[in-house]
Amino acid sequence: MIFTACALVAKRYDALMVKGMDYSAFHNTILSCLHKELIRAKQQNRKLNILEDVFAKIEMNLDVDSEDAKQQQHVKDLIAEFIEWVTEISDAWRGEDVMAIFFNEFNRYKKKSEAGQVFTPEHITDFMCKILEVNPDDRILDGTCGSGGFLVKAMSNMIQAAGGVQTNKAINIKREQLYGIEFDKEIFALACANMLIHKDGKTNLEQLDSRTDEAAKWIKSKGITRVLMNPPFERKYGCIDIVMNVLDNVGKNTICAFILPDKKLEKESKKKVAKILKNHSLLKIVKLPEKLFREGVTTSVFVFKTGVPQDNKEIFGCYIDDDGLETVKNQGRQDIRDRWQEIENYWVDIIHKQSGNDTIQWIKPNEHLSYQMPKKEFVIFEEDFTKTAMDYLLFEQKVDVKQFTEDIASKVLYSSVIVQNDESVSIILNQDEKGR
Repeated sequence: MIFTACALVAKRYDALMVKGMDYSAFHNTILSCLHKELIRAKQQNRKLNILEDVFAKIEMNLDVDSEDAKQQQHVKDLIAEFIEWVTEISDAWRGEDVMAIFFNEFNRYKKKSEAGQVFTPEHITDFMCKILEVNPDDRILDGTCGSGGFLVKAMSNMIQAAGGVQTNKAINIKREQLYGIEFDKEIFALACANMLIHKDGKTNLEQLDSRTDEAAKWIKSKGITRVLMNPPFERKYGCIDIVMNVLDNVGKNTICAFILPDKKLEKESKKKVAKILKNHSLLKIVKLPEKLFREGVTTSVFVFKTGVPQDNKEIFGCYIDDDGLETVKNQGRQDIRDRWQEIENYWVDIIHKQSGNDTIQWIKPNEHLSYQMPKKEFVIFEEDFTKTAMDYLLFEQKVDVKQFTEDIASKVLYSSVIVQNDESVSIILNQDEKGR
């Protein structure tokens, strides 16, 4: 993934990639381009050195230094094919979150990241930007930014609202209004690559642990106005501690949205959750489609307002049961019928108005901190009642139900006459010598 990401960066900055290159020349072309394009950006953010470091240490499984002519040609053929793919992707690129697409593809062939990351589908990053009403003047934080998906989507939407990439505002958005923290070194390198693909080397990315005092001080200094995050879900990665550290260190009245497992706040430490609600308000819980993440966890978007205590104010809740995407064999979930845009517009409007849909709930925080799925209505059918009554009568008569059922089946199948008429089939049981 890192090799592909860096090759895409190099292509984006017009590095010379030609068929027939050997591995050493190809590797050095990419590394040289990274170094050249990062020089000025690194003056602002020296952490971008990590991208070069991680790429420089990549080793190939192929014997790229073989003196065998056949092996050398094989490597050149593979590089030529790789260049074709990179060129095709680059030529077709329309501003999408490239790394999110790659994560979704690569993750189908590997287990979940060792650091617990569950990467957010692009249509959900866009949806969250819209329900938080992100605007061109916002300063965006993702405290567990992964590949940078939320930052890329926020940047794209903000620049579009500001009048396009050629405006001075667009330059300022890239330079001063996007902030990300990622702990994992290799994932951090991918976030850097993702921003560079979007021709933004100046995003304020830091490799930090979002639970620490160092991260708290960094967040506090940035004047954040909106938070968009999908933190690692498991307790061992400090999910609730990350959420608390972010909420406590952005300014008062900051709107923050976190993707978390549906019951996360109810299963976490009551002391920690009570502290959160003492200092901040949980405004909304938007339950997301249950098949959204292939890891199998069901999630909701939890929207907080910082610096304003909950004080038992009811929480708006709703349930988006379907996002219109369908699973395509070997290609993951895709919007093959172009349904998402209409669905997104509908739900953004519902959440803004807080009315107009049957799934809406007003949740009492002293009772629940999750969306409550409606209980299915209890229905009993006549055959259920008959079966239960029959089972009880057989039990009273000390009849072995299993043996009795097998005897009846055998009698029907093998000791009966079957008569077929135009509209019906009759089964007539033969009587034995005792008339049974």
